[in-house]
Amino acid sequence: MIRKDAKFPGVFWVQMGRKRRNLATKNLVPGFKSYDEWIIRVKGEEYRIWSPERSKPAAAILKGLKDFPIRPGSKILYLGIASGTTASHFSDIIGREGLIFGVEVSERVMRDLINVSAARKNIVPILVSARSPDSYTNVVSAVDVVYADVAQPDQVDILIKNCNIYLKKGGYAMIAVKASSIDVTKPPREVYRIAEAQIRDAGYKIIQTVDLSPFDRKHAVILARRS
Repeated sequence: MIRKDAKFPGVFWVQMGRKRRNLATKNLVPGFKSYDEWIIRVKGEEYRIWSPERSKPAAAILKGLKDFPIRPGSKILYLGIASGTTASHFSDIIGREGLIFGVEVSERVMRDLINVSAARKNIVPILVSARSPDSYTNVVSAVDVVYADVAQPDQVDILIKNCNIYLKKGGYAMIAVKASSIDVTKPPREVYRIAEAQIRDAGYKIIQTVDLSPFDRKHAVILARRS
């Protein structure tokens, strides 16, 4: 059984058996697998299982995220897009009217991302460090969402610098915080509070922080909005 999520457009639930429910997105490119995801075919439509073990936003939704800013037609700046696993599900949700600017510094994973973007058409790969947001102003336009998954000690600074340049007024900043990358000596909850304070001090309103355990231990997703 397939049903739409009641709150989040473009997100679906797949019932497999009596108890097992899985998140899914409708495949924007039927017949193409963006990684090794499960494909479910129902009434001529393809749905891609969105695993919380492979994607932090999926884990956040399963852990009670109240507002998911990725919507049909959204423009997204994705920092640390890697090979495009999570971005491919974002791509399904935003559709042909949306666009993802994908910033990645690793040439190795960029090769995989280029294959995904060539099929999907709504992902623009950018091989550059997210620490240098001024270097891609000729490529990236104003966006509705900045999503960061950059496991670096200065990951919150990276998010804020990019948001200050590219995020529209009223847009959303979303970051997957890896506590051990910021400060391995502090408990994760304390690191999350410090990250929240840093985002708040930069002029953004914290909407929610979601601890991703047990899917991703020592990780949380923080969602904020630009006023």
